[in-house]
Parts: sequence; structure tokens; C-alpha cells
Amino acid sequence: MGVYITPTMVGQVVISGILAGALYAMVALGLGLIFGVMRVLNVAHGPILMLGAYVTFWLFSTVGLNPYLSLLVSMPLLFLLGILLQHFLVRRVVDAPELSSLLLTFGIAIALVNVAQLAFTADLRAVEFLTGSFVVGPFAFSKSRLIACLFAIAITGGAFLFLQKTRLGKAIRAVSQSREVAQTCGINVQRIHLIAFGTACALAAAGGSLVAVMVAIQPEMGQIYTLKSFLVIVLGGAGNYPGALLGGLLLGVVEQLSSLFVTTQVNEAIAYILLVVVLLVRPTGLLGGRSS
Repeated sequence: MGVYITPTMVGQVVISGILAGALYAMVALGLGLIFGVMRVLNVAHGPILMLGAYVTFWLFSTVGLNPYLSLLVSMPLLFLLGILLQHFLVRRVVDAPELSSLLLTFGIAIALVNVAQLAFTADLRAVEFLTGSFVVGPFAFSKSRLIACLFAIAITGGAFLFLQKTRLGKAIRAVSQSREVAQTCGINVQRIHLIAFGTACALAAAGGSLVAVMVAIQPEMGQIYTLKSFLVIVLGGAGNYPGALLGGLLLGVVEQLSSLFVTTQVNEAIAYILLVVVLLVRPTGLLGGRSS
């Protein structure tokens, strides 16, 4: 028996898609930053998000810290971890073939997942802090997802302002466009690489802290966010930072809308069908390649 789909149902899933898409965009922005600046494929991005979620869980369960305030801890902490990873490991594959960076970061991802399993076991953990929904007319807004969306918008907006308006942000964009020219102009490229990788890890940490309030967390949770982040930057255009925002929102809305028409199993494949269609129609992404 078919289900009658009403405009209210469509509106509700579009709202849910936008709430999810804002978070996807913020996390993918970090992945796009690493690829744009260093041409490194970082498949450890999701496990770093997972560590951010565990930092929030640990602070909430031990000292009762508000999960949203834990962003002030998880982001700087994982920023420092990103700098260490870049300095000791990732910098060795910056000029190597992209397969080398893929293999290296895959090894880092495995190591991080195993460290989390040793520290927290494979049991599901939850941060039971905010439940319920805000009801506005016929629509319901999940409290945890709405607040996560607002934080994601604020952090993403801050990252864009940082890249567009600050001297350091302009240096990062210059290295992204041409490393050789940037170096000729006196920019310390190695320092920019450290800051870019650290910033990307901080964005992933923010995603993990926000996700921890919405879903159960476990060591393997980061894999799906790595895949979706890659999907987002391909949709928007590799290295195109505004494209990451568009790709994230598009992915969130398409995922939610498809849930109205297909089964859960088929819905998992919708995002990748979208990826194939975009690659066939516009291989450089919706907004083209690396943004100026």
C-alpha cells in the first residue's frame, strides 16, 4: 500500500536535510582545505572526527562539562594533534603521488581507531544531554540537530571569514593556488601546511563534538563521515571552499528527500548515485575546481 506524501512531509525532510547538510559542509570544509593546500587525500578525517566525539563524551561523563562548551577543548586539542601528524608524518607525502598520501592516512586512520578501542572499548557511548524537538506550526526541529546546525553555520562562517579576510587566511589561499608563487612571495609554505592541517582537524573535531550529542558514538563511526566528506567536496568542486557548503547542503537534502520514496537500503546508495551523475555531467563539481 502506497503512502500519500504531503507538502508538510516534504517540508519536514527538507528542513532535516538542511540541518544535516550544514554539519556535512563544516566537516567537509576541513577535508577540502587539506586537499586544496597540500593535494593530500586524508582518509583519517573521519577518525579525527571520532576523537572529537570521544573528547566530548569523556568531558561530559567525568566532569559534567556542557557538550557544546567542550568545543573549546576538542578543537584546540585536535588542532595540536593535526600539527603533530602533519609535522612528523603527512609532510613526507605532500609532494609524493596521491596514492602515497592515501595509504599513509589510511594507516593513521587504522591507528586512531585502534587507540580509541583500547581507551574506550567498542561499546556504544552516548552523551544524553539534549532531547526532544522544537515545534513550529506543522514542523518539528530536533533540538540537538538544530543547535548543531547553528554551531556548524557559525564555525563554517568563521572559517570563511578567516580565509577571506585575515593575512594568514590569504596566505593559505595563495598556497592553495600556487605553492611556488607563494613561496617566491615570501610565504612560509611549511608553516601554512601545518596550520591548514591543524585547522582541518579542528573542524573535524567540532563535527565530532556536535555529532556526539545526536547519535551513539563508537570507534568505527568516523568512516561514514570520511566518505560523505569526500562526496561533498567532489560535488562542490575539489579545493573549492564555497563549493563544500553547497555540496554539504545538497547531500543532506537529497538524502532526506530520497528517504520518502525508497527503502533504507536503497537510500544509502542515493548519495553515490548523485556523485556519479555529477561526475558524468560536470566532472569539476557544481562550482568548478579550486576556488580563487
